[in-house]
Amino acid sequence: MPHHSTRVAIIGAGPSGLLLSWALRDAGIDSIVVENRSLDYVLARIRAGVLEQGSVETLTRLGLGDRLQAEGMTHDGIYLQFGGERHHVDFNALIGRTVTVYGQQAVVTDLVAAHNQAGSAIFYEAADVAVHDLESDSPRVTFSHDGEEHEISADFIVGADGFHGVCRASIPTDQIELHERAYPFAWLGILADVAPSSDELIYALHDDGFAMHSMRSPQVSRFYLQVDPTDDIQNWSDARIWQALQTRLGLPGWTLHEGTITEKSITPMRSFVASRLRYRSLFLVGDAGHIVPPTGAKGLNSAISDVTQLAAALVEHYAGDDTKLDGYSEEALARQWRVQQFSQWMTEMLHRHPAEGASGAEAAAFDYRSQLGQLDYVTHSLHAQRSLAEQYTGLPL
Repeated sequence: MPHHSTRVAIIGAGPSGLLLSWALRDAGIDSIVVENRSLDYVLARIRAGVLEQGSVETLTRLGLGDRLQAEGMTHDGIYLQFGGERHHVDFNALIGRTVTVYGQQAVVTDLVAAHNQAGSAIFYEAADVAVHDLESDSPRVTFSHDGEEHEISADFIVGADGFHGVCRASIPTDQIELHERAYPFAWLGILADVAPSSDELIYALHDDGFAMHSMRSPQVSRFYLQVDPTDDIQNWSDARIWQALQTRLGLPGWTLHEGTITEKSITPMRSFVASRLRYRSLFLVGDAGHIVPPTGAKGLNSAISDVTQLAAALVEHYAGDDTKLDGYSEEALARQWRVQQFSQWMTEMLHRHPAEGASGAEAAAFDYRSQLGQLDYVTHSLHAQRSLAEQYTGLPL
């Protein structure tokens, strides 16, 4: 059995795991990454596409900004649309901060290329991954790779293996609580080979439900429609999708251009936060510890925030100071709950709430009118817009 020794063993080669490994390498701290999926699968995952200004600064500081600067689309704000009108919220004018549209796929591609060039130790397609001895000062990771059993001894293990990974599940159930909320709506997301019809993202509340116009590049657009979580993607032909988008996003004098749909899927919306992001020698980052609904564009950015905090804490640990490492879970969770409330606020403000029970229709109609009032306030109050801008572009670490 091959035996490996490293300071930090990282489970998961998504953006969280790859970025943490790269940040540690930049600081001279060795790590090994173990991933149960193939490299092709990791590179093909299509997820978030909006980076906070702090995330852009982090990637650039770590030498990962060349393609981001060349191909990323910097946006000064967003559009909020309701009641047949579209309003621009200009973040840059309000608080001097921006966001950048640059897909998670592109971030992961940049990280993989950097690791390949540096010769980093990453095991893809690892099977039977397990963590051991978390209560000790020498935790271990075991896995099989290419038919051979492997073992890693480390100072610390970091779970960057997502909601369904092995790391959080390895914490004793009496040592962790899971706080969850499911929303009564889902997003039907599509990618289309058509140039964006807007210069910035459009968030629209329509009588038929939420719709969003986003983009991945000057040639590829991303759209979302609010649907029922139990809906089947087979019910949504390309023609029906475009008709719904035209209805919910349409305005007089503005044209939504259509193109070939290359991908479509339905994703339920939920919020989830673990009560702790550290258990002895194990740390959690990204989706392993928390998930937000996508409305506020916080998923990838929250993961980058975790990694930034944990990497800095590990650097100080190896320099002889454990203050940040001991405070990682509390500090990261405090920031995460602020992010959660923003994502929940955006989600509940912009989606039609379904009618439930005998008086459901009346309550849903009241909620809708209240949401319109909320959007009217946000788009006409500088204080409310500054609050939106501050949270959307990224809270400080």
